[in-house]
Amino acid sequence: MSIYDTLNEPQREAVFHTDGPLLILAGAGSGKTRVLTHRIAYLIEERGVNPWNILAITFTNKAAGEMRQRVDSLVGFGSESIWVSTFHSMCVRILRRFIDRLGYENRFTIYDTDDQKTLMKEVCRKVDIDTKQFKERMLLSVISSAKNELISPEEFELNAGGDFGQKKIARAYREYEAQLKANNALDFDDLLVKTVHLLSTQPDVLENYQERFRYIMVDEYQDTNTVQFKLVSLLAGKYRNLCVVGDDDQSIYKFRGANIRNILDFEKEFPDAEVIKLEQNYRSTENILNAANSVIRNNLGRKDKTLWTDNGEGEKISLRQFDNGYEEAEFIAEDIRKGVREGAAYNDNAVLYRTNAQSRLFEEKFVAMNIPYKIVGGVNFYARREIKDILAYLKTVDNGQDDLAVRRIINVPKRGIGLTTVNRIQESADMRGISFYEALTAPDLIPGVGRSASKLDSFAALIEYFRGQSEKESLTDLLNEIIEQTGYIQSLEGDDPEDTAARIQNIDELISKAAAYEEDCEDRGEQASLSGFLEEVALVADIDSLDEEQDYVVLMTLHSAKGLEFPHVYLAGMEDGLFPSYMTITGDDPEELEEERRLCYVGITRAEKKLTLTSARSRMIRGDVQYNKLSRFVKEIPRDLLDMGNSGRGAFGRRRDSGSSEFSDSSGFSAGSEKSAGSSAGSLSYNKLVSGRQPFSALQKGSQLRAEKTDKLAYQAGDRVRHVKFGEGTVLEIREGGRDFEVTVDFDNAGVRKMFAMFAKLVKIS
Repeated sequence: MSIYDTLNEPQREAVFHTDGPLLILAGAGSGKTRVLTHRIAYLIEERGVNPWNILAITFTNKAAGEMRQRVDSLVGFGSESIWVSTFHSMCVRILRRFIDRLGYENRFTIYDTDDQKTLMKEVCRKVDIDTKQFKERMLLSVISSAKNELISPEEFELNAGGDFGQKKIARAYREYEAQLKANNALDFDDLLVKTVHLLSTQPDVLENYQERFRYIMVDEYQDTNTVQFKLVSLLAGKYRNLCVVGDDDQSIYKFRGANIRNILDFEKEFPDAEVIKLEQNYRSTENILNAANSVIRNNLGRKDKTLWTDNGEGEKISLRQFDNGYEEAEFIAEDIRKGVREGAAYNDNAVLYRTNAQSRLFEEKFVAMNIPYKIVGGVNFYARREIKDILAYLKTVDNGQDDLAVRRIINVPKRGIGLTTVNRIQESADMRGISFYEALTAPDLIPGVGRSASKLDSFAALIEYFRGQSEKESLTDLLNEIIEQTGYIQSLEGDDPEDTAARIQNIDELISKAAAYEEDCEDRGEQASLSGFLEEVALVADIDSLDEEQDYVVLMTLHSAKGLEFPHVYLAGMEDGLFPSYMTITGDDPEELEEERRLCYVGITRAEKKLTLTSARSRMIRGDVQYNKLSRFVKEIPRDLLDMGNSGRGAFGRRRDSGSSEFSDSSGFSAGSEKSAGSSAGSLSYNKLVSGRQPFSALQKGSQLRAEKTDKLAYQAGDRVRHVKFGEGTVLEIREGGRDFEVTVDFDNAGVRKMFAMFAKLVKIS
């Protein structure tokens, strides 16, 4: 039997259509990766295409890795010649060869978000920008958006006209680019922008890659931005064998610059394009898909398609509403624990939410109930202090022009080089038009460094020694050499012992990562290099840290969840004002609400067998209690797909006395009919539940009373208390607040924390 016989009819059609532009509209869980890998195999085996001439682009390292494995198993010999890569990795490979054409050295550094913030602080100082008025993060965001639209600093300044604020940003943009160039560094946006610039201005380079990549496939095309569209158009401009795969209903990255028009207008850009729809879902049950279809069809800006499956009807979608976020988190934690007792694994479950701030309550409950969990999108491993320090040494060894890296480590560990000396080095470098490192290697030419000159000489000699070792040692040996010669581990010993142990473990993990990189290079028959290692760690995304073999519950935002799937998904915080957000609801841009609806669609379609939607009638937002009605997206799900029965705890418990589908909350009011016997607080029908028109008496009996400030606390300053997450500590101060008491506690392990008494739930222990 042929490998293509396992495909359904639309999938086979997509695989066999090889020439000319092709748009594959692939619904969630419809087997798009399977189609792409089989299409690659078909090109090689049946059409005689050289693997060298095939390029497959994905958006994450995880997706690229999965595709690479599947291509290797299907194609076998020769598959290593196929480029399977993310956009950014592809661009780095091209720039490493040809960026000298643009005036950069080929051994450039890639700046991460923290590096960009550090550089922008320096930029603001140089061009006299008030960072209270123009925040560094805002400036970087505006610059990123400009780069995504291929707007240069000069064009940005021209567009600013007489706008004072825009002119200020233009100055920051221009200086930011100048500093990047001086440091021989690129940010993530530059990887794309510089590649487009290179291909647009160097005809021979463009010709080289057009001949190389005669067949191009792009996954997740709905997430491409303007610069990515331009890049793909340039590469495919000669042979036009461009196959893009995507789902406009899953376009959720507008805030990162993604342009949904790229996929919606594909046929306008390529009038001869073939369009094939993949609508059979292999992931989820009928009920889950029917709910997803019901929500997304309310969007106007989409291509018509309807997901269907042979997986069977499955369970109804659980809907649970609670008085507050604490009860919501408690229900989910207990429900997960109940499932594990009945035979499920922790990693069968994922809790998805709209904002990162929602994770706190779940963390507290999971810690209290001893439920293992992992937050995806928390502190990136490579953003930790000790890792950035060691990487800064490696960057300095690899690229001495990277002023940020050199400045970070010049006094780490402490070697008596103070801020005054650092500033004098920088002033000398700026005046002479050279790099920071080049300036410090000749301290006698720097005015005012005095007795620090010998320390600078020692530092420069150490870096030069490491450079010499990098030419003859393995990467892991170089890392160990840096750690030993600098005394970095010893410098950590002044920290908290537990903190030190964790940091040393992180450094050990970095060495393991270097060893794994060298092994991978050996397996691929490539030469391991310091530049290659730094490039690899710079391109790691948060989602790449998710180990699906580990048994823990995953907590993540809906944006982070795209591309993943779980047997049981909890969508938490399904309330108007939170999801969709208040700004989206009150704004005048209907496209914003459509993007939020697409995000809801993505969340629903992550579930394989079971989906639970939860909401809270009240929630603490930025210190204020807000009362929210159920999300409008829940209203768009047909009533017959929902199960609002007995949860065993929290807000709702099914009423057994009437045989109806009524349910009542813990306050005594009910839903399911306009009138309910035995309810003294009024009634709450399903229609009122979804519209949010709850009786005020019900709110009084519920979360409003919980939000009132306590007259007196059970503890006072000096008392020992226990917190569910932070452990034991001593109360330092209690301040009277308008809404609540503000308590300051010095925790034994977590340090000093300030919190509202109502939510801290501190327990006096002595």
